Amino acid sequence: MPQKIMDVLMLGRCSHEFSWPRRDSEGEYYQVCLLCAAEYKYDWTTMRRTQRVEHGKPEPPVRRNHAREKRPSWTPRARRLKLGSAVRFRVNNTSTWYEGTIDNLSQTGLLFHGPQQLPVNALIEMVFEMPEEISGQKNRNVLCQGRVIRSKDVQEKEAQGKEAAEATPGLLAASIVDYKFIH
Repeated sequence: MPQKIMDVLMLGRCSHEFSWPRRDSEGEYYQVCLLCAAEYKYDWTTMRRTQRVEHGKPEPPVRRNHAREKRPSWTPRARRLKLGSAVRFRVNNTSTWYEGTIDNLSQTGLLFHGPQQLPVNALIEMVFEMPEEISGQKNRNVLCQGRVIRSKDVQEKEAQGKEAAEATPGLLAASIVDYKFIH
């Protein structure tokens, strides 16, 4: 039996490998340890887990009058974590991997530069080092499933100037659908 699972089962210790932050029915974010299933609240503004979630009796649902509820006209952008680290990516079910550089990572996905433009809505696989602020561990590589949500072509950049086109051949934004740690 692998040592990590043995430690969790026999000794009650866990090195915690956290999932991508999820959202509960009230809209609050939380993370689940993939080894011991412990749940922790997650604060995207500080990019930290705050407190362990203890499950007791389920609370009765709060009835709201949605007709009177005032909603904001805009929502602030998700906090970005600047990285500058390497990413490998490919379209699902293809054998060609491309190298790129992650510009930033947020709760909605990542923005990265690469040599290959991909169509919007393309399903992709990405491999990169997940930041400790999200995963809870240093130097942990992940395999992500994602979807291209924005793609900026080289020709668009050339219109902005030759330096911009040479510095970043392609700019892609992808949402992260799921990920798993690579052991």
